[in-house]
Amino acid sequence: MKKGFLKRYFITGLLIWVPLVITLWVLNLLVTAMDQSLLLLPAQLHTEYWLGTHIPGLGVVLTLVVVFGTGVFAANIIGQRLVRVGERVLARIPVFNSIYHSVKQVSDTVFSPTGQAFRKALLVQWPGEGMWTIAFLTGQPGGDVANHLKGDYLSIYVPTTPNPTGGYFVMVPRAAVVELDMTVDEALRYVISMGVAVPHSANRKPSLAPAALPPQKAVNQ
Repeated sequence: MKKGFLKRYFITGLLIWVPLVITLWVLNLLVTAMDQSLLLLPAQLHTEYWLGTHIPGLGVVLTLVVVFGTGVFAANIIGQRLVRVGERVLARIPVFNSIYHSVKQVSDTVFSPTGQAFRKALLVQWPGEGMWTIAFLTGQPGGDVANHLKGDYLSIYVPTTPNPTGGYFVMVPRAAVVELDMTVDEALRYVISMGVAVPHSANRKPSLAPAALPPQKAVNQ
């Protein structure tokens, strides 16, 4: 009996400490990474110089200020012109040009207020028929790819578990996709937790078969 109690108390302690420690670890990584922005400042402005010790988090403040200031500067006519000039200069640098423009195209699509990328959580059959997983809408096929696809297709991202930063880019027929009644944040938590953190909307137990869902559940862009 005592062994059972010890095990229960130990597991209860783990349930409290594990998420707390992991959260603090992730925050520490983010703060440490952002603190590298302090290297942009002269040594005389570092806290080590005039306080004798490093204060964690100042890099976060500096990063936010720089990002916000860049946004304000790029929002006016002069700033927009300088940004275009800078992009033309970068376009002349081999290799760097390809990487920069690829990343910029993705960021423009993801962060655009009018874009559909990662705005909807979907249910798709993956990796085979009869097996279902969560995916995210990223858009529609374009370029020469669209010329070879007959019918209405969607571009989706199928994340891996528990690390959603790895996954698969797939183009599937619109009819084979079901839009889920959950937010992207809920869907991400569901994926990261490997199905343990069930979203509240799942309590309604909708049918998994696309054909059995109401017509309004179809994906519309």
